[in-house]
Amino acid sequence: MTLYIDPPVWPGHGRMWSHLISDVSYDELHAFAARLGAPARAFDRDHYDVPSTSYGDAVRLGAVEASSKELVRLLVGAGLRRPKHERP
Repeated sequence: MTLYIDPPVWPGHGRMWSHLISDVSYDELHAFAARLGAPARAFDRDHYDVPSTSYGDAVRLGAVEASSKELVRLLVGAGLRRPKHERP
């Protein structure tokens, strides 16, 4: 089980955000997000938006730090990338 998180460099709603992904399955991603305490509304197509205040917790729980570019590469390689026009 490997989850990945990029640095909190994405601004929004007065905070900085990271993206949390799985390169295995959405089930794995949802289970990890629940352990992290991320609300379901934080899920966006193929990732969770994670505030900078939770970044350290995600890493302590086992998320691997990676660049944003690497997250996209991993999602595409796993067949889990969902472009904006593909809303579930």
